[in-house]
Amino acid sequence: GMTFTRAYAASPLCSPTRSSILTGLNPATTMLTTPNCHTGKPILTAAEGKRSAPQNKAIQPIPVNRLDTKYYTLAESFRDSGYATSHFGKWHLGAEPHSPLEHGFDLDIPHWHGPGPAGSFVAPWKYPDFDPNTPNEHIEDRMAHEAVAFMKKNKDKPFFLNYWMFSVHAPFDAKKDLIEKYRGLIDPKDPQRSPTYAAMVESMDDAVGTLMDTLDRLKLTDNTIIVFFSDNGGNMYNEIDGTTPTSNTPLRGGKATMFEGGVRVPMIVSWPGHIKPASTNDTLVQSIDFFPTFAELLDLKTEEKQKFDGVSIAKALKGASQERGPIFTYFPHNPPVPDWLPPSVSVHHEHWKLIREFFQGENQAHHYHLYDLNKDIGEKKNLAKENPKIVRELEQLIAEFLEESKAVLPVPNPAFDPKKYQPELVGIGKDRSNKKKPAKDDPFRKELQGWKARNCQANVKDGMITLKGTAPDPFLGTGAGQFSGPTKITFRVLSPKGGKGKVSWANNTPTPQSVPFTLKIGKWTELTLDLPAKDNLGILRLHLPAGNQAIKVDSLKLQSQSSSIVRSWKF
Repeated sequence: GMTFTRAYAASPLCSPTRSSILTGLNPATTMLTTPNCHTGKPILTAAEGKRSAPQNKAIQPIPVNRLDTKYYTLAESFRDSGYATSHFGKWHLGAEPHSPLEHGFDLDIPHWHGPGPAGSFVAPWKYPDFDPNTPNEHIEDRMAHEAVAFMKKNKDKPFFLNYWMFSVHAPFDAKKDLIEKYRGLIDPKDPQRSPTYAAMVESMDDAVGTLMDTLDRLKLTDNTIIVFFSDNGGNMYNEIDGTTPTSNTPLRGGKATMFEGGVRVPMIVSWPGHIKPASTNDTLVQSIDFFPTFAELLDLKTEEKQKFDGVSIAKALKGASQERGPIFTYFPHNPPVPDWLPPSVSVHHEHWKLIREFFQGENQAHHYHLYDLNKDIGEKKNLAKENPKIVRELEQLIAEFLEESKAVLPVPNPAFDPKKYQPELVGIGKDRSNKKKPAKDDPFRKELQGWKARNCQANVKDGMITLKGTAPDPFLGTGAGQFSGPTKITFRVLSPKGGKGKVSWANNTPTPQSVPFTLKIGKWTELTLDLPAKDNLGILRLHLPAGNQAIKVDSLKLQSQSSSIVRSWKF
């Protein structure tokens, strides 16, 4: 098929991009801007945020957490045009009454609303009404099997098969024989060196092959459009096999970042007889373009006043040159992952990319990153100060986009405390890719494996973190947004003087929830606490006894009770 070299997800995270594929609308329009569609009660109207921590200059908006059925979707358009419609795999846009069955799909397997597979990729699974056919069955093998059955049943009429793979996503597990196969092929110098992740990719690839072989066998290949696409960039913040799951080199950052590694994705489209095989295309395209493109190419039914933020890229698919115009990414959040940014919006136009960080400059002005992607695909040099005219022109495009989309925007944080603000750690004034090696008291440094030390000095040695309080309420904090609902935390601590502490978590709530604990004097204490969270944990903090005693922590572990996501840290 045709490989698009400049294809973009509408968001650096999954659910917003998935909603954009189905609606043809930017997440700024729907305000479905975070992957929280499996949590809490349905929120269908976004609202301005009310508060934020004092180190933050901006308050994030409160987004919606379900794909509202008021939107006429791509699946409904196919269904109303006479196609059989089916959804397989990950959904993550809401449980009933916001499941695929309410959004135009006749069939939904395994009818699961969670952020990843239920429990694991390899059986036994934990889907409420979906059991494995064989012991140790892989979920992608099964999804491909179910998709084949759908194609066989509907081979004599038009069908729309929407297969959104659970792969390659947390929790990270795979077929044991494939893990061992890749373990023997590791190159320590290659940034992609996780045998588990490689095994996961092979299972994904097998499933793609199963579907394509079936199209050949049913003699449907010449009459079928196939789209291969990703909903965000590769994960660079989890840990598996002693490394990150993957690498997006030469792109900067990864999933959950506004840099290219978070949004620039693979895209291949095949349509024999219409799209030139093994061709490439450098047209700027985005996930919001699929719906209007198929509506044009296949003459699908749409609503009388159907609105699209995307455009048809039919000309590009047929090999003609096409000027698509600018694309926008709205991500008013700041998940604590490598290369994260404060709440932001970006525009890609021609070879330029401008990122606006809301209220991060002096006197609450916006701060900007400007990159020439033709010369600097790794986004290493911020050209904003050198090109004020280009910044103004692209900022005008952003302002018009936000006004047209009626997005609910971040607002300045009246509780902002400059004493607690560390601009060098959030990209203000210079790119963090150019910053010097962090000092030992840098709360964001790499040895802490994603944890941040606050109100205390931290030293990592001999597999332990030693913490000495420098102010009241010393704590370790991290982003735990992938954990939702009841969660267990296990940790080992040695406190010379003992004392009381607590574990707290906060996710868009006025008052953080917490569970207390007490440490013994001079003895290693291993504690397991139940965190009765009702939603995403958000920011998780381990608060330690106050004072300047040297408290040691040698391990931490989080385990979700609902989805069996597990993450552990050894220092």
